[in-house]
Amino acid sequence: MANKNRWLIALSAVAIHLSIGSVYAYSVYQNPLKETLGWEKTDVSLAFTIAIFILGIAAAFFGRFVEKRGPRVSAMIAAVFFGIGIIGSGFAIQLENYVLFLIFFGVIGGLGLGFGYIAPVSTLVKWFPDRRGLATGMAVMGFGAGALITSPIASRLMIATSIPTTFYVLGISYFILMILGALYIAKPPEGWAPEGMEENREERPVKADLAQLTANEAIKTKRFWLLWIMMFINISAGIMILSVAAPMAQEITGASAITAAGIVGIMGLFNGGGRIGWASASDYLGRGNTYMTFFLIQVAAFFILPFITNSFIFSVFLYIIVSCYGGGFASLPAFIGDLFGTKQLGAIHGYLLTSWSIAGVVGPMLVSSIYENTQSYTITFYVFGTMLAIGFIVSLLMKRDIKKIRTAKMQKRASGQLSLNN
Repeated sequence: MANKNRWLIALSAVAIHLSIGSVYAYSVYQNPLKETLGWEKTDVSLAFTIAIFILGIAAAFFGRFVEKRGPRVSAMIAAVFFGIGIIGSGFAIQLENYVLFLIFFGVIGGLGLGFGYIAPVSTLVKWFPDRRGLATGMAVMGFGAGALITSPIASRLMIATSIPTTFYVLGISYFILMILGALYIAKPPEGWAPEGMEENREERPVKADLAQLTANEAIKTKRFWLLWIMMFINISAGIMILSVAAPMAQEITGASAITAAGIVGIMGLFNGGGRIGWASASDYLGRGNTYMTFFLIQVAAFFILPFITNSFIFSVFLYIIVSCYGGGFASLPAFIGDLFGTKQLGAIHGYLLTSWSIAGVVGPMLVSSIYENTQSYTITFYVFGTMLAIGFIVSLLMKRDIKKIRTAKMQKRASGQLSLNN
């Protein structure tokens, strides 16, 4: 265990997240399924919505299991569920059974997503106490970049073979890649610290965690719910943009369908790049300041976007927003470690990912509802811009709460009354 290389641990985490991140390439199946089986796009989209919802719920319910049994067992379970989910989806398509498709892709695949998402992340935080943002950013970047690899491969496979065969090939590939990652990943030994960390503390001090709490203790704190609201708002805004980026760009800037598709494709790069870029930056800026920056940037962007008619400038604003969306995911595990410690980080992470489940439903539904009633995206920008402004206020409250707790701890330490855990 002690001889394991933490960078290979990170690579194992990336392998797992690249596989489950393929879910973001789901849109490549929509037209082929509609043309081949006659399933409507809204029906096909339901499987993706269920998968994301189950991801958050599974992460919340099984976060404790991940902490108890460790990342290896959890990652192997993720590989089994996700592999069966994708392979079973191909079988359902071959049978032309829509309900079976929802069960395999949405429910079983979603369970694999939930286990696979949290299993490696909490472990990386423990292997990289000196670079939490960078470490979790690398893994979660894999989740954001998974679509970039899967999308062209899946498209070519569907043309060269068939839709069911594509799911079979990809499902087996994901299973193998995830198992390989699971076989190496493990928790660091008790009390382990990277070589040179103590010497580096003088050069770049690492703040002590605010507390060491269990998941049950964490959800009773104000800062847990402040962070939940921040994540819900950031994810809702990002998913809204991702769900309607192409038609939005066409309507507001007059961009062609090909140009709009190109914009959407490049957004994947910024989603993935924003994850490692912002998460790495958070090691220096501080997690609280990073989230405040997310909200400030996006408030400005959402209120400016309705007035931009140049497709290039419009796309730049979209890329910035999507980078903040990805950065929010990547900075979250490190922020959890800062606020609650690493005692049950996986379980706390799971609870917080319920914000993703709900935002994944609310974001697209809200933008669709507003557009149906107004036939314009303008009001949508103002609604989400206002939500992001609220998110900024919540991030200020978070910073105030953290400062208050640190001040109280310093006072207790000075009087010799500080307990070991909190």
